[in-house]
Amino acid sequence: MGLDIRWPIGLMFSLIGLLLAGYGVLNRAASLSTAGGSEININLIWGAVLLVFGALMLLGAINGKKNPPAK
Repeated sequence: MGLDIRWPIGLMFSLIGLLLAGYGVLNRAASLSTAGGSEININLIWGAVLLVFGALMLLGAINGKKNPPAK
């Protein structure tokens, strides 16, 4: 069976991360959180985290296709 769950997971997290990071960049004033006295753009940070996770899933799917497990 050729179904690899990493493809849809990677695509979904990459898309959501890209949208969230883009929203954080475009709406800096609305995205700032003043936790602990410092301004943190939480949407940009979590968008980047989701984008990295999605990219890792896609890389794992590509690598799994090149090196299929032994039967």
